[in-house]
Amino acid sequence: MRIKSALAAATVVALAAACGSGGGGESSSSSNEPVKINFLSLAWQQESVAANKQLVDEWNKANPNIQVTYVQGSWDNVNDQLVTQFAGGTAPDVIHNDSPALSGFASDGYLLDLGDKLPAELKSDIPQAAWDTVTFDGGKGEQGVYGVPFLQESQVIIANKKLLDASGVRVPTSDNPWTWDEFSEAAKKMTKSGAYGVAWPMKSPVNKTLNLALSFGGTFFQSAGGKTTVKVGPEEREVLQRIHDQLNKDKSADPGALGQGTADPLPSFYEGKFAMLPAGVFLRQQVVEQAPEGFEWVTLPAPKGTSAQQGAVSQTLSIAQDSEHPDEAMKFISFFLNSTNQVKLAKGDWLLPTSQKAAADPALTTKENGWDVATASAKNLVVAPFLKVNGFDEWRTKIATPALQEYFANKITIDEVSAKLVEDGNKVLERYQR
Repeated sequence: MRIKSALAAATVVALAAACGSGGGGESSSSSNEPVKINFLSLAWQQESVAANKQLVDEWNKANPNIQVTYVQGSWDNVNDQLVTQFAGGTAPDVIHNDSPALSGFASDGYLLDLGDKLPAELKSDIPQAAWDTVTFDGGKGEQGVYGVPFLQESQVIIANKKLLDASGVRVPTSDNPWTWDEFSEAAKKMTKSGAYGVAWPMKSPVNKTLNLALSFGGTFFQSAGGKTTVKVGPEEREVLQRIHDQLNKDKSADPGALGQGTADPLPSFYEGKFAMLPAGVFLRQQVVEQAPEGFEWVTLPAPKGTSAQQGAVSQTLSIAQDSEHPDEAMKFISFFLNSTNQVKLAKGDWLLPTSQKAAADPALTTKENGWDVATASAKNLVVAPFLKVNGFDEWRTKIATPALQEYFANKITIDEVSAKLVEDGNKVLERYQR
């Protein structure tokens, strides 16, 4: 979903040792001891970790009978870790993850369906489009809600204000974003004097391109007769072709950034080697922290195609099916994700809250650091089609990532990348649908 900062190896040891609801604290109904709940958090940025720990401390002081232990996890290995813990009955009670991971865990029976446990206030404050990202078939042919979505990521453009202003192009707004054609023209106008117009770091190209492809109606997957297959037609090719052309036809995109991770091009960005960096909204934090004194930058909305839609992936909190204290866990989640606390979490992670009340908070609508543009982009988020695809993770890592990297590097054609995504991809998905 986002840049995953690797944590120390000790984290894995701590995670395995600290988690475990199967042999967890005794219920308050059978003992005077407080109920003990383990909360696996994947927060990694300094502000975000601090916000998470502060909220846990607040809860523990106010709720002596339900004590929460904060367990630090890592995005780098969380799903492998959870597979082991679920199988061994040692999974944490409350689990932080992202929505693409929930489908498989839900179908395997490892997560609790929260549908009848959600408090009315929490349920009504989060729009249905966000709930759709956590609603899956739980393996019994019935749809269930397997997490509470609380933070989402959209794509924006971070631009060098000096180079943007010097180009003379129309500056897009949230109400009037660039079309993809305007974006391409702007990138060409900013390509001069040794600087490129844009940089596309594509070390991890899949989620970014699939989410942007929705602006042309590109879904990449289709379902019929209970079977899901990969689809790469005209709608899916639009964004792929446009990024490829900026790199290889217009020469308006910096080729040196192609193999880099999202944040890797930032030093070159500060030096003025390119003018625009399409990225997730969270990258604004690193710009604020790292940009040299006097460097001016702005946040612009992502370009639109036939619509301004983007695919949404949510960060989530779930409850393990085997938790001995699901009701207490739900009470903690309701506190942790109320609108006031979602403001703190969004600011700590530089992402978008799902809470409608939180999104209206002045702290998340200010022009400072592009919060107004970032928060406004949330209205264009729709459920990413790949969230519902069993086997997507393997398709992404084994098929789509290398194929897209080859295509953007101009080593294969649009027809060849389409064939790889579809033909090789369907072989992967077939194994998950037998």
